Amino acid sequence: MAAKKEAKAKEANTANIGFEDKIWEAARILRGNVDASEYKHVVLGLIFLKYVSDRFEARRAEILADPELGEDFADDRDEYEAEHVFWVPEVARWQAVASAARTPEIGSVIDAAMREIERENDELKGVLPKNFARPELDKRRLGDVVDLFTNVQVGGAGESKDLLGRVYEYCLAKFAEQEGKRAGEFFTPSSVVRALVEILRPFGGRVYDPCCGSGGMFVQSSQFVEAHDGKLNDISVYGQESNPTTWKMARMNLAIRGIEADLGAANADTFYDDLHPRLKADFAMANPPFNLSNWGAEALKDDVRWTYGLPPTGNANFAWLQHIASHLNPSGGRAGVVLANGSLSSQTGGEGEIRRKMVEADLVECVVSLPSQLFYSTQIPASLWFLARKKKRPGTTLFIDARNMGTMVTRNSKQLTDAEIAKLGETYEAYAAGTLEDVKGYVATVETAQIAAQDYILTPGRYVGVEEREADAEPFEDKMARLTAELSELFAKSRELETTIKKNLGTLGFEL
Repeated sequence: MAAKKEAKAKEANTANIGFEDKIWEAARILRGNVDASEYKHVVLGLIFLKYVSDRFEARRAEILADPELGEDFADDRDEYEAEHVFWVPEVARWQAVASAARTPEIGSVIDAAMREIERENDELKGVLPKNFARPELDKRRLGDVVDLFTNVQVGGAGESKDLLGRVYEYCLAKFAEQEGKRAGEFFTPSSVVRALVEILRPFGGRVYDPCCGSGGMFVQSSQFVEAHDGKLNDISVYGQESNPTTWKMARMNLAIRGIEADLGAANADTFYDDLHPRLKADFAMANPPFNLSNWGAEALKDDVRWTYGLPPTGNANFAWLQHIASHLNPSGGRAGVVLANGSLSSQTGGEGEIRRKMVEADLVECVVSLPSQLFYSTQIPASLWFLARKKKRPGTTLFIDARNMGTMVTRNSKQLTDAEIAKLGETYEAYAAGTLEDVKGYVATVETAQIAAQDYILTPGRYVGVEEREADAEPFEDKMARLTAELSELFAKSRELETTIKKNLGTLGFEL
């Protein structure tokens, strides 16, 4: 059985690599014709179109092969919608698109296909990209990309995965250097999302993300529920996103997962236009833009959300925290938020006072220091804040130092492993159960009085200490004698090398 699972995992990994290589190949075809920041949107639009078409054709084949259904039900929309498969009109199916790949009209054909799919599926209205016919998009290259994807199956085995999120992540990794900071402004690496989900465990209830990006938080939450034998319908999804393109991407991402979500009628600024003002969420997860400046504090001075103090104009970290706290169910709502490490210790602009009030209100349940290099777009160190309206261990806060976790996956980026993510979840569960023991250099359960003694600074390293090392059995005097003898030998070799180098240079006519 273990060998079979290993083989299956290897096969899945190989499929993923091949699939993502195809995406990168498509992007390379478009290079020089489309701005770097537009690569992913062109590719994502085509991937979505191919995905819904593949899923439709796969479902159609199932119906035709079913003796109780057969050809009589092949055009019955209910048989598709019951399986969360979008109805795709014949003119919008990939075969129709692929047949036009070598024609100058390929852009118009794709746009028409997108419009037809929107017309037939209410939840996609106004969401799909429809600008493939624009003059600046080279139609020959676009046709090359269509040809490339014609032989890639994206609606079969990969249907249970965060398809668009995965593609988006891959594009970000490849284009971050060209796009700069904005590449990752609205995206959270999947291993960070999984760490949040593993600790929060959103089995049921209302799940909220006020800056939802491409919807990865929601997808991971739903996958967690299903992986633990829960039902997807047990969670209700609410979100908001200010960027119009990313808001559409989130709608697409959730739609193909069959996740019903309220993301509002359009994109909107969370601080100025809260789309869910009366929502009291059971779970909230967010990765707000780090250290956001000019977020509109001047116009929101008297906002009721600032329970613990007015956030500074130049940094929205504590505006996000208080906004999220205001949306938590008072009977036990919990939140996980990714923030820059500065939020743990900053005293400027009244941040230290806000942090003090939040700790004294027993709102901060857990803080996790993350490893470096997890985010594509920034090297700013980050942490996870976990808030709770009713803490499992009142009067205490759990501190985890996970800076030594993570595995390099590219030359410049890391990700948390499955085992590390599971360890974080198990650590929190042990804390909640009252069975956790402190481990030097990793975890500590700290009473509020101890935090007060540290001026309400929440950096985990202050509380977990330094990892204990095994005692050195070699006596100090013996060690020093050994080390000095080794050093003497190294000095002697250094002098020998210096003499040899001078001699060799002399033979070449160079004197030192």
